Amino acid sequence: MSSNPGTVRFSQRRRLAIVLALNLALIGGLVTVGIAARSVGVLAAAGDTLADSVALALGLIAVTLRDRNPDHPRANRPIAIVALVNAAILIAVTVIVTVEAIARLREGSPAVLGFPMAVVSFITLAVMIAGAIVLGLSARREDIHMKSVLLDTLADAAAAAGVLVAGTIIWRTGGLYWLDPVIALILAAVIGYAGAQLAVQAVAALRGADIDFDND
Repeated sequence: MSSNPGTVRFSQRRRLAIVLALNLALIGGLVTVGIAARSVGVLAAAGDTLADSVALALGLIAVTLRDRNPDHPRANRPIAIVALVNAAILIAVTVIVTVEAIARLREGSPAVLGFPMAVVSFITLAVMIAGAIVLGLSARREDIHMKSVLLDTLADAAAAAGVLVAGTIIWRTGGLYWLDPVIALILAAVIGYAGAQLAVQAVAALRGADIDFDND
């Protein structure tokens, strides 16, 4: 038996709000540790988390607007607009992180404090896994917005694991500082790819393409 659409939509708003709260709680710690540890990898994660938080907040508004009249022909337009804004933010984060990472590699990577880098990445990994649990694997079958949030959360968990490994290696070896900007470049590539895909889909939806924003 299929779930009641109204119940599913209320559940979506509640889960998005919880994941938003988790992301917001992370940002301050990531920025503080990124600056203190001089880690562009951690700062890249902070930028991505900030972009995610903005997208979640806007997405929560868009979903709420959609749910006021879900049968309206343009009910999903707010979600498409939010997707385009999110894509622009992700692309901006990609450019900033890429420029900084390349500059560090060209000039010689400065010393990075691996231990705090590893600790904050472990906390981030735990928070992202918690967020994925809150969303539930069923989110990938609800609609494209919930699916994108779940996939982004899982991608952030994988990214945090990568920074955790790099931070641990730097901490234990007392060197290999080039791992930090390299990890940042990998993160930038993933973020940029996601942003480009989202932008293409959002523009197509705004131009009238039949983008499946809601499979309830």
